[in-house]
Amino acid sequence: MTDTINYQYAVASALRKTAEADELLLSEYSELERKTGAPCFFWGKLADPYITARCLITLSKVVQSSFNLSPFQLALLKDPVVTAGNDTIRFEGFSHCAGVYARVDVLPDGHDGEFLDQGTTNVDFNQPMIGALGSVRRKEDVMLAVGQKSVSVETSGAKVVERKVPLPTKWIKGMTTVQLYLADSEERFRLNRLQALQLFRSVPKSKVKTDYFLGMRGTRPVLSPAKMPDGVCVGGVHRLRLVEGLLPLVDEVRVFAHKDMQSTTWQLYFGPVRFNITLSRDAWRGFSGEGAALESLMEDVPETLIRRFDNYSFANQSFNATMTAIQTDVDFAKIDQLTARLSAMGLLGFDLDDNAFYYRRLPFKMERIMSLNPRAKGAEKLLEKGKVTIVSKDPDRVEARVEGSGVRHTIVIKGEKAQCTCAWYAKNQGERGACKHVLAVKKMLNTK
Repeated sequence: MTDTINYQYAVASALRKTAEADELLLSEYSELERKTGAPCFFWGKLADPYITARCLITLSKVVQSSFNLSPFQLALLKDPVVTAGNDTIRFEGFSHCAGVYARVDVLPDGHDGEFLDQGTTNVDFNQPMIGALGSVRRKEDVMLAVGQKSVSVETSGAKVVERKVPLPTKWIKGMTTVQLYLADSEERFRLNRLQALQLFRSVPKSKVKTDYFLGMRGTRPVLSPAKMPDGVCVGGVHRLRLVEGLLPLVDEVRVFAHKDMQSTTWQLYFGPVRFNITLSRDAWRGFSGEGAALESLMEDVPETLIRRFDNYSFANQSFNATMTAIQTDVDFAKIDQLTARLSAMGLLGFDLDDNAFYYRRLPFKMERIMSLNPRAKGAEKLLEKGKVTIVSKDPDRVEARVEGSGVRHTIVIKGEKAQCTCAWYAKNQGERGACKHVLAVKKMLNTK
């Protein structure tokens, strides 16, 4: 036996000089170039495999659903994004229309295993995986492995391995939006199992086009098409049927509402496992088409600063804005701006119970995020071509003109509210994010 341990590295360490900074890249330990070098992120036993399996089946059911697409489009479905890190395993996905977001959180008490690294992958849950999950019994030992290129589940009867697949573009856009909606949501109701079962019996079984409102009558939660005092607006309420199979097992349901009622989130609790389902404002609206992240993408944040936050958060397997600012010597005035920017780039998710963002890196190139947002690209082009003119600028009001295709648009900004004379604003009234004209004006104001 010897005290010497021999390592064999795939590549040599190097000192790389760039225009922005010098980077020391240590082989197999580079946080700058290799975020997820370990082939396996997590390997271990599930503490409550029956509940976890039922939640994952429901997540797959969400992904297989659509509320505004054709059968042909439904054939293009993909399945969960899986993140392992900070003692938590998260599975998240969208309905194919991107109007329903779902996430399964296996919390620290929900597993007995080892985190070898932190990372995120995207796999396809096919019928063998669904079949294996459906056969899980209450007292059965189930092993879960999350790796860079696959996710595997091993039961007493079978071992199923699902391989990494490309992340759909629609999901990338939706996931950068839904986290900001969650961050702007607050808890409105708590329901026990009996209350939840009673409430879901009143959820329409067929498609509804009108809004419903959730409120309380005494101790009983009710859904009604009529507005209610302190009620929560739920668009496309029939979509809640996706989770009704979990209700007999649930300990508690908490309902969160976006501050402008642009989404509702229903969080189901099963001991060490949580199931989150978030509904967009209307059944025909997907989170991928919302514009919550657009203004964050337009902010001028140095790439070096984003990289420092990214590296620090990865190294610590968590995201704490205040501590990260202290450790990286960043002005506290920039924290909110940076947090929104990182979320818009897919580097952060949001945990409602912690009321905080958590670190996770979507498996796609960050520089692609701008190309996926045509309104942001359009705003940049307007500025490049000199199409934006500030007419007046007062402390509480700004008026601007933007040259369009054969038309001149007028933009008025008062505080946090902005109006434009374009067709996009006339149709959406600012509910789906700013138009390219407003984005261009705000960008110009921030650079002056």
